[in-house]
Amino acid sequence: MTTFELIKLPYAPDALAPVISAETIGFHHGKHLQTYVNNLNALLPGSGFEDATLEEIVKKSEGGIFNNAGQILNHNLYFTQFAAPKENNVPTGRIAEAIQAQFGSFEAFKEEFEKKGATLFGSGWVWLSADLEGKLVITQEPNAGNPLTKGLKPLLTFDVWEHAYYLDYQNRRPAHLSALWQIVNWEEVNNRF
Repeated sequence: MTTFELIKLPYAPDALAPVISAETIGFHHGKHLQTYVNNLNALLPGSGFEDATLEEIVKKSEGGIFNNAGQILNHNLYFTQFAAPKENNVPTGRIAEAIQAQFGSFEAFKEEFEKKGATLFGSGWVWLSADLEGKLVITQEPNAGNPLTKGLKPLLTFDVWEHAYYLDYQNRRPAHLSALWQIVNWEEVNNRF
């Protein structure tokens, strides 16, 4: 049987400050994500998903198993897409070309992405994904939703659950979304693309 583990961060807990504080990383990664991992491991025995990958579970499950598996996958993609803050951090390579071709400019893309994140009701995620032809798609996914369930390939995500930003930004979700561009690791996004 597969046992899932808390993903190791590819940076120190304080590496994303001031965009995301070490305190937020401690709660978000160390407590919230760990709880999803513990919950999924407890739900797996007898579920039929004992030997499935996280992606398979997200594509085929529902209820509590889906919620916990989805949150693990979403957070794994979220936490591994960041690096230390950079001023004027802009996409490079293939993803930059695709964003330019499809949205006209990085600024236009950012505006649409942030708007979708800011206007998602309740808790969830805003995603940049690619369809089978490589066309970019921005989606809002409530709760534990992941674009995999729609046949899309997830490339970039911003978490709009309050636990992702409340310690640092309180109720200012748009300010949180705007700040995250400083820490996006575009090389990782290109690898996913």
